[in-house]
Amino acid sequence: MNLSNDTIAMLKNFANINQNILIKPGKKLNTISTMKNILAQADIKEDFSEQFAIYDLPEFLRTIDLFEAPSLKFNGSSSVALSGKDGRSTSKYTFADESVIVAPTKTISMPDTEVAFTLKKADFARLQKGVVTLNLPDVGVIGDGKTMRLIAEDRKNKASNKFDIELGTSTKKFKAYFKAENFKMLEDDYDVAISKQKISHFVNRTRPVQYWIALEPESEF
Repeated sequence: MNLSNDTIAMLKNFANINQNILIKPGKKLNTISTMKNILAQADIKEDFSEQFAIYDLPEFLRTIDLFEAPSLKFNGSSSVALSGKDGRSTSKYTFADESVIVAPTKTISMPDTEVAFTLKKADFARLQKGVVTLNLPDVGVIGDGKTMRLIAEDRKNKASNKFDIELGTSTKKFKAYFKAENFKMLEDDYDVAISKQKISHFVNRTRPVQYWIALEPESEF
């Protein structure tokens, strides 16, 4: 088996959410953060025939990077043999016991949507830059009955810096709060749905990946 660049990119993104991963037979990847507040699912081109657990996904990805056009040959659920394009270099990578892996145990059925909008790639990139530049820990999607805004701030510090992006109009009043560190999505365009049940759904508009992210308890609808 050869892993496509798209699948490797998806695995690298999932490694930012959780360094563990349990890969099941089929053409899907799933992961969940250790705090259980981020769930992600992606469709991939490859069709895995084995179920196997990787304890240190960044290490596994670095192992793949040792080879040009690596080929993977699975030894059941215990290990995988990697070899390079020239056939001169090889590696055996041993899988973990599934009992030590934090992995999703069920799917999410998204509750009724209270707020929906499209998050453009440029706005997402600008938000992330604002969060890093101003060292802001919180993100809010705020509706005041007229406009909807995306705000990065420190909600515990009223004197903190803020970064504000106008998303469009909204007749609803609400405050949907997130931890900025939970915005682990690939930088892209997203259809976003937010529920009163304090869960959000980010569906990528260009790639087959979606994320469910928990809202902070202080969110108001």
